[in-house]
Amino acid sequence: MPDSSSQLDPTLLDRFDDVERILDATYGPRILHERGDPVSGLIGTILSQSTSDINSSRAMETLRDRFPAWNDVTEAAVEDVRDAIRSGGLANIKAPRIQAALHTIGKRRSDMDLIFLKQMPVDDAMTWLTSIDGVGPKTAACVLLFNLGMPVMPVDTHVGRVMTRIGILPDRTSTLRKQRMLEALIGPDPNRVYAVHVETIEHGRLICRSQRPQCPICPLKDHCDYYTEHYLS
Repeated sequence: MPDSSSQLDPTLLDRFDDVERILDATYGPRILHERGDPVSGLIGTILSQSTSDINSSRAMETLRDRFPAWNDVTEAAVEDVRDAIRSGGLANIKAPRIQAALHTIGKRRSDMDLIFLKQMPVDDAMTWLTSIDGVGPKTAACVLLFNLGMPVMPVDTHVGRVMTRIGILPDRTSTLRKQRMLEALIGPDPNRVYAVHVETIEHGRLICRSQRPQCPICPLKDHCDYYTEHYLS
């Protein structure tokens, strides 16, 4: 599938518009409120990997209580950072990753702030963030969308699964390509990007689950390749 909106198959675009409309009617409206503080967003996203929102929030709170300034985190012993974020899970992996990311930011930006990314073209901002070791496309997209209000689509397991099953995305392609394809379909409105993202996640959690998806009651079944293949063929 092409990445540019000018090259999109009109049939695919119409289909996606139907899917977006149904998602919004079922789970919306979802309104984007920029959270600011993109460095906190980056660290919080790293902490959220492979754990629950409750655990990652608790780990973030403990980390900030223990180390009030980000420079304190970079200067601390990795064992102390690991202990501070233990409640978030995978602390042995996340602690050095967080320290390395903050060290890179500090080397590039003496003010330890990433707000400048909002003034950059989206592709340049993505490149800047993903050049930090351990920061992939999904993490970078989360920071740019949630913290800076930029039209970047995070593709997590729910978004990837739902959009692949429906037939909007191909089954085997990179996260970054999936992200760009969805951005081309949605357009440059960050509010639309946000709504599609969170509503698709909600759908993936409630209906289009990894195991035993609830296809017969799915509001998207009339537009879904997976439903057609498994229930109508």
